[in-house]
Amino acid sequence: MYVFIGRTMYVSLTDWGNDPAQALALNPVIRWVGLANYQDLFTGFLQGRFRQELVNTIFFTLFFILGCLGLGLGLALILDRNPRGEGLWRTIFLFPMSLSFIVTGTIWRWMLQPQGGLNQFPTVLGLPAGSFGWLSSTDSIWKFDWNKLPLLTASVVALVLVWLAVRAVRAGDRTRAVVAGLCAALLLGWALLVAPNLKLLPAPEAHGFNLALIGIIVAAVWQMSGYTMALYLAGLRGIPEELREAARVDGASDFGMYRHVIFPLLAPITLSAMIILGHISLKIFDLVYAMAGPDNTYTSVPALNMYLTSFRQNQFALGAAIGTILLILVAFVIVPYLSSSFRSEEGHA
Repeated sequence: MYVFIGRTMYVSLTDWGNDPAQALALNPVIRWVGLANYQDLFTGFLQGRFRQELVNTIFFTLFFILGCLGLGLGLALILDRNPRGEGLWRTIFLFPMSLSFIVTGTIWRWMLQPQGGLNQFPTVLGLPAGSFGWLSSTDSIWKFDWNKLPLLTASVVALVLVWLAVRAVRAGDRTRAVVAGLCAALLLGWALLVAPNLKLLPAPEAHGFNLALIGIIVAAVWQMSGYTMALYLAGLRGIPEELREAARVDGASDFGMYRHVIFPLLAPITLSAMIILGHISLKIFDLVYAMAGPDNTYTSVPALNMYLTSFRQNQFALGAAIGTILLILVAFVIVPYLSSSFRSEEGHA
């Protein structure tokens, strides 16, 4: 695996495929170009699709994780009360997880057809049929100029550092609080003084949340919410009844018991679910391919673009660069979790 990762990174630093005559040659002439492919992806005039795909991935990941966590937790809380037919309901909620994303995509593509499926449901109630283009809408909201990406990124990271500093202060870790606070201050200063003067593109380029992604998010949440339900249900069943009884004896209401006792104990499960769901969402490919096809730029994601760039256009270096960026995004999610897990294991040892 690491050999393939290293090979992909190396190819991303070359011009393999930029010359169509050399792309599929037996002995292609490959030149070292450094970070030129990455620069082209983020600032090139012809790579607007990739930049929109990054934005699509961020929004998809955010709403996918929130949807799966919220729906999964709600279903787990319902089943934790031992309703009648609990085994049947648990099986029904878990069933979508047994399907592949290709099957899920095929089912939901039919259900979200503009002239059928969900758009026809209001007619059952005597209302006019809906007309929303679940997978074909070209409308978008929450738009921003790509040239402001450095400012937005620095601001978000600075806010995260401030949050970490506050947590460190509450935990009594002054060193970590000071380091996080200084980094946040430096980053905010850079965002206010330097970032506004940076121009990634010669002209404004608007990107936002494409409404066509809603259908794909709904299908993905439908499939994976059962997984988070199983995680949360296992966590709820693992909480000793003595803790619940102690909270009731202390006068806690049901809401207070869940807020101050149960939900804090479920925090590690939430973190694990976020890591797994984030990993799935960042490299999503088959669901988007099955539901919207490969050429719908309004719903496209980087993994799909990597496939098309590498194997349809034969631009192997550019496709390898997209793959490396995906690897870095996944590493941002996985590495901190693994690091904290290893530290906790060493602490217990």
